[in-house]
Amino acid sequence: MDTVGFIGIGKMGGPFAARSHAAGFPFIVLDVCVAAAGPFVERGARRFTSAAELARVADVVYTALPTPQDVERTALGPDGILAGIRPGGVYVDISTGGPDLIRRIAAEFRKH
Repeated sequence: MDTVGFIGIGKMGGPFAARSHAAGFPFIVLDVCVAAAGPFVERGARRFTSAAELARVADVVYTALPTPQDVERTALGPDGILAGIRPGGVYVDISTGGPDLIRRIAAEFRKH
């Protein structure tokens, strides 16, 4: 079964992550707010502190982040998803950013 990684488990990402976790997928999380990860960890999720580390383990990585800058930094930063994602890994952003950002990120992932 695919391991699902979720980065950003606040107001928007939390409910989505909870549904995925309840579906029984092996689940890993990362959030700047340690308390947000608590309920997931209590139910068996592993908590990570780096997007790259999470991406090395996850088959599918979701982000639900508050700003486009957060999305870009988390996806493309030196310790971001791109630095750790495995061949065949999937990255899905459900943040409220615009299509231009996703196109830029997708271009960088294609190069990788």
